[in-house]
Amino acid sequence: MQILIEPKISEKAIGMSQAGKYVFKVHPKANKAQVAHAIEELYKVKVVKVNMIHNPQEEKIIRGRFRSKIKSFKKAVVTLKKGQKIPGFEEK
Repeated sequence: MQILIEPKISEKAIGMSQAGKYVFKVHPKANKAQVAHAIEELYKVKVVKVNMIHNPQEEKIIRGRFRSKIKSFKKAVVTLKKGQKIPGFEEK
């Protein structure tokens, strides 16, 4: 099972990265310990804390007439030890 699916790059996520918090989309059955271990192995950093958020499936109305569904997903907010960073999240 692949624990980390992709990093979530958004304006809010980049702002959080300056405080040492990084956001990743993770496998729906992954737990905090698995996510922390995967981040430490992949990026060679020390994880202090992991918060998990489950976003449920949503229905979206397009052009006021058509209905579409957005898939549910799980994301993790990972807090790193002070002074450590993950490359690729810097604001340009």
